[in-house]
Amino acid sequence: MAELAHEAEDSGWDGVFIWDHISQPSSAVDAWVTLGAIAMRTTQVKIGPIITPIARRHPWKLARETVTLDRLSNGRLIFGVGLGWSVEEFEAFGEDGDSKIRAEKLDEGLEIIAGLWKGESFSYTGKHYQVEDVQFIPQPIQQPRIPIWACGAWSNKRAPIRRGARWDGIIAVTGERAIKSEEVREVRAYCEQHRTTNDPFDVVVILQSEGGNSADDQQKTEAFEEAGATWWLEDLSLGRFSLEDARNRIHKGPPSTS
Repeated sequence: MAELAHEAEDSGWDGVFIWDHISQPSSAVDAWVTLGAIAMRTTQVKIGPIITPIARRHPWKLARETVTLDRLSNGRLIFGVGLGWSVEEFEAFGEDGDSKIRAEKLDEGLEIIAGLWKGESFSYTGKHYQVEDVQFIPQPIQQPRIPIWACGAWSNKRAPIRRGARWDGIIAVTGERAIKSEEVREVRAYCEQHRTTNDPFDVVVILQSEGGNSADDQQKTEAFEEAGATWWLEDLSLGRFSLEDARNRIHKGPPSTS
């Protein structure tokens, strides 16, 4: 994974992001250990998990890990978060897979992590987590905080999308199919309605392209860019690609716009 990330950087990609699963067959490595290796093998690309389910983790442990990785990478971490891909990944280990509980833990966890990142004395009392007068140092390199992208399904059009609007970006998905450019335009407009600042905001899509700067790829990427997408994540899941195919696609470089 670290070597593939190095090759991606050399091939002109802007970021390298990896899944964070526990029990999926296609996930053979721990995301956070692997991201540390990637940070040491690259110098420019943004890196991060897509996505880490905070409900599975202690927020204070994630606060330590994210700051450590942000400093190790010299400020290149983007923190992708969400509820988690499946109920089974929680219930298989005796954890509560209820989506409402996971959402509550996600929101509380984000407040705790962002609070601990400030490097000041911090306390928190919530339904699921409590923190009493602790201070975490050092702070992240990135200020005012490490960027947070929250994953949300546009088919929901409610809490998950508003969650992304509260932070720094939305990873826009639909569920079982690829998102369409017209849906991205709707996501962007919906998020702007719920934004409370004018700070930069990312709309992230996960799609597949042919590579090699084909006319079809250019037309497709231009449509998503025009609709408001700021990041195109090329889906190279090992469940769909062999290692050789993934490497070949990486070497072709990212899809381009005019």
